[in-house]
Amino acid sequence: MSPLALALAAGAVVGLALGALGGGGGVLAVPALVYLLGFTPAAATTAALVIVAATSATALYAHARDGGLAWRTGALFAAAGVVPAFLAGTGAARLPEAVLTAAFAAVAALAALRMLRPSAASGPARVRPGEVAAAGAGLGAVTGLLGVGGGFLAVPALVNVLGLRMRQAVGTSLLVITANSLVALTARTGTGGDLRWELVAPFAGAAILGAWDGRRLAARLSGARLQKIFAVLLLTVAAFMFADVIV
Repeated sequence: MSPLALALAAGAVVGLALGALGGGGGVLAVPALVYLLGFTPAAATTAALVIVAATSATALYAHARDGGLAWRTGALFAAAGVVPAFLAGTGAARLPEAVLTAAFAAVAALAALRMLRPSAASGPARVRPGEVAAAGAGLGAVTGLLGVGGGFLAVPALVNVLGLRMRQAVGTSLLVITANSLVALTARTGTGGDLRWELVAPFAGAAILGAWDGRRLAARLSGARLQKIFAVLLLTVAAFMFADVIV
């Protein structure tokens, strides 16, 4: 299969994850860029930020149009991650490739475990500013360092800490992902190496189209079933990346 065809196929899967679940796309984008398209880990994490930012912004528009966003909550959550995202994005290029790969594998495994664990029932919750700030800062740092949107962290926090409904949490997480990705991408300007736009652009285009299909898929299948499918995929990716580091 040609690199262009691989980029289109991988982009479609990333878009499906973001559109259906509000997260998980960036965690799939980086290993696809590294192992399918031959990017270095540093270039892959930067390219993933471009892809995730473009896809999340597109999916965000659709959720906003349907009224599925808590704008004020999302803005505050994203604000807590701005500085960590910028600092982590600046320092990511200095990490050895093996460390970056191992850290990414750990995050992929964490994402899978989050998806397999049922979310607490949504409803009125006591908002604890310290927890919200910590969650927002941690999400920003992960986005800046590894090039992932972090929706798998944002959605549970928005549901369990802030008491948003799942549908609203998914839409709001896209606002947070878009903001963090743009900040981290700004910090990485000039440090991402050769991004090979001839592959990144079609990858992002396929992801954007996939995000629309992901929203339709989410309406047909239960959220729990979708999460299990992507969780198994992420666990496989994490195991492969850990093995790559060890060997």
